[in-house]
Amino acid sequence: MRANRNHIDLSTLIAVLLLMVLSLGVVYSASATWMMTKWGTNDRLLGIHAIKVLLGFLALFVFMQIDYTVYQKISKPMLIAAIGLLVLTLAFGGEANGARRWLQLGGLSFQPSDFAKFALILHLSVMMAAKGEQMRDFKRGFLPGMVWICLTAGLVLLQPNRSTGTIIFLLGLMLLFLGGARPLHIGLTLGSALPVLTAYLVAAKYGMQRVVIYLHGINNVEAMGYQLKQGLIGFGSGGIFGLGPGNSRQRDLFLPESYGDFVFSILGEEYGLIGTLFIMGLFVLILARGLRIARHTPDPFGRFLAVGIALSVAVYALVNAGVTLGILPTTGVPMPFVSYGGTSMIFSCAAVGVLLNISMHTDLYPRMRNTAPAAPLPAREQVYK
Repeated sequence: MRANRNHIDLSTLIAVLLLMVLSLGVVYSASATWMMTKWGTNDRLLGIHAIKVLLGFLALFVFMQIDYTVYQKISKPMLIAAIGLLVLTLAFGGEANGARRWLQLGGLSFQPSDFAKFALILHLSVMMAAKGEQMRDFKRGFLPGMVWICLTAGLVLLQPNRSTGTIIFLLGLMLLFLGGARPLHIGLTLGSALPVLTAYLVAAKYGMQRVVIYLHGINNVEAMGYQLKQGLIGFGSGGIFGLGPGNSRQRDLFLPESYGDFVFSILGEEYGLIGTLFIMGLFVLILARGLRIARHTPDPFGRFLAVGIALSVAVYALVNAGVTLGILPTTGVPMPFVSYGGTSMIFSCAAVGVLLNISMHTDLYPRMRNTAPAAPLPAREQVYK
């Protein structure tokens, strides 16, 4: 199926570009003191991050030009390749802090879990579109999807990358539910998997410690972990309007990972409540537009793929914000398009490029086309409205 091309969804494009441009200032400010202390210059990390942002721009515009329907033929090989890379990572990946999460390709490092996440979303979308009503059948619909989800998430968990593996597992279940899987099957899977997953997370070297710190810290600030406490101090210092760009005090070697997983705290300190609400508003906009694109996409594969991409971006942003605010236990999940990091930036941009290509094939702007709107969706898919 190849539809006549319409206009891209400008709201989604502008929101993502704004996040990427804002990340340059935030990452520079968050890393300046640490870079000066380590390297004697305050802009080295900014230069590296700027290159990754440019590569993200390139990935976005390249994938925006590729007709999304071509992925239907290559989704399974892509997912198999992603799983193969995860296996290679376990065997030969670079080890840091007891975890193997990266592969070295020449002089570049690559995190296969980011590729695997989007490859899984892609293949589940193809599978659910092809099976249709069979998704309600446990053996023919639900079980094949769960095999791919458990294989992908399980290999990521073994690295170990517990936060990403858990999110991949839950995202996969969300997609199966939206694809027509029976709530009974979803509930039984969650009921049997969560105790095992919880035991695995708690058995980790720092797993129980993080859980205890989180539970104690809910009602006792003094019991919080050092990183979370410093992050919350940053938010508190920012107040409503913030201290202003470049005026963060927590970046002065008080807050670890201030330019990575906890960059949202620096953003709150410098731009205040207004700034953080603006950033989260952009993610809400991406989610809302993604669901609207899914609602207006004329084929099931495009609908599932659009909602999967939008959900993955929104869930990662929500988890990162929840961690830095102390609502969720501390995990190593980056803020999409904002945190320092190359693999996450590039694959997130590529995924949004696919989403924008899907938007070109919708009737979001019916006055600009002489085509009929998409047929009404089945009851389960009304969630995309």
